[in-house]
Amino acid sequence: MIVSTKGQVTIPRALRERFGLLPGTELEFVADEDALRLKPRKRGKNGCSAFDTWLSKAAGSAVANVTTDQMMATTRGEE
Repeated sequence: MIVSTKGQVTIPRALRERFGLLPGTELEFVADEDALRLKPRKRGKNGCSAFDTWLSKAAGSAVANVTTDQMMATTRGEE
């Protein structure tokens, strides 16, 4: 396999069929000491990954007492 300039690789058909990698299958890379493994992303009982579950709980939890304009001024150093 060759990594493209966009960081993409093509998984050979025989391997996709052997491991049930259908279009839309989410994959994750696992770095070992001297190898990189690719595996299907595990989903929880509700069909969500651990990150998806965390993100749904975290959504809307940040509360800011400033306006967007005030926040932009602060990030630009215009206080």
